[in-house]
Amino acid sequence: MAALTISFIVGVIGNIISILVFLSPITTFRGILKKKATENFKGIPYICTLLSTSLWTYYGLLKPGGILVVTVNGAGAILQLIYVTLFIIYAPGDSKIKHLKLAAIVNVGFYGAVLLITLLATHGSLRLTVVGFICAGFTLGMYGAPLGVMKNVIATKSVEYMPFWLTFFLFLNGCIWSVYSVLVKDFFIGVPNAIGFVLGSVQLIMYIVYDKKSKSKKSSVEKLEEEGSADLVHGAVEMHKYNEEMMMKKERSLKEGGSLPKPTVLKQLSGEEMYSVTDDESKKGGGAVV
Repeated sequence: MAALTISFIVGVIGNIISILVFLSPITTFRGILKKKATENFKGIPYICTLLSTSLWTYYGLLKPGGILVVTVNGAGAILQLIYVTLFIIYAPGDSKIKHLKLAAIVNVGFYGAVLLITLLATHGSLRLTVVGFICAGFTLGMYGAPLGVMKNVIATKSVEYMPFWLTFFLFLNGCIWSVYSVLVKDFFIGVPNAIGFVLGSVQLIMYIVYDKKSKSKKSSVEKLEEEGSADLVHGAVEMHKYNEEMMMKKERSLKEGGSLPKPTVLKQLSGEEMYSVTDDESKKGGGAVV
């Protein structure tokens, strides 16, 4: 009874954390709605998660005492359907068609096939086992879907397209549901969530590392921009001082040059004196000028 109570409490905590996981992309989709574009965000994780939550809802309905599995995954399926719809609406042409086809194949075709086959071809515990294996496989797909984003983070050395809250709550989600699976002895819930916990840990570490690098790079760029601005201001001041000095020198040269006699006047005066002396000498009989 005590174990059952503890498992129920852990399951409720798991519901809360899982719903936070499902709500974490709201910030991303707020930006998509504002820009009316999906940019570099990927739609595949939401399509995979929609299938996973739909399958787990079905599993919870088949499993005795699976009410906590039904509640959390039913809410998650509704939210994921909204996300996938919005993504397809605002995705560019080629991406829109690609994601629409993928959603139709995975969430309608595959999910419908699972329902039909398990309802018609299996019974009792075998049906639960088959659905459990399928759910476990696609839960791994949900946790593994962000691996593409991780590759993008490594390539760009930026966490811009790796939402922190989604990463953080996936880590917590894997942790709490792993504990729950041990308490209720459910292998199908335990294995994928344990692996999800490991992957979530790796993603969280990666986010912390590359977020620090991004901030360091940004601060370096800002510092260079500030230094460049300071150099420009200093250069402008120096140029202004240089221009003022040149103007003062020019004015000083003009003043000094204006106080001196002009060369042409000096030459003219020298010539007049020479002719004046010659005339006086001729009057005295001093000889003819040859």
